[in-house]
Amino acid sequence: MTQVLHTDNAPAAIGPYVQGVDLGNMVLTSGQIPVNPVTGEVPADIAAQARQSLENVKAVVEASGLKVNDIVKMTVFVKDLNDFAAVNEVYGAFFDEHNATYPARSCVEVARLPKDVGIEIEAIAVRK
Repeated sequence: MTQVLHTDNAPAAIGPYVQGVDLGNMVLTSGQIPVNPVTGEVPADIAAQARQSLENVKAVVEASGLKVNDIVKMTVFVKDLNDFAAVNEVYGAFFDEHNATYPARSCVEVARLPKDVGIEIEAIAVRK
């Protein structure tokens, strides 16, 4: 049975989609852009945007009862691949802070993202 995930700790969906779904053994998040769920603001700096997007993914995953360490795959969409090193640094530190294994990952450059942000991140987590 599919359960729709919702948390106030991540930004509300801005279209006809949900923050994530729990399929029982697997959780899929929608792409999370770097909107602060409390203030609605987007940081200007790409490193801060990456951190906020990761925190938003974490919030959706945790809404299912899972943790960062349960994430097995992430897809990172960046508006400028020249930001890869800065994003990678924040990304690695995020998983290190949670004593989590690095998941499989793809990172692709895209032409444009919602609200003209610099990054969007989605995740797949598995209930072990």
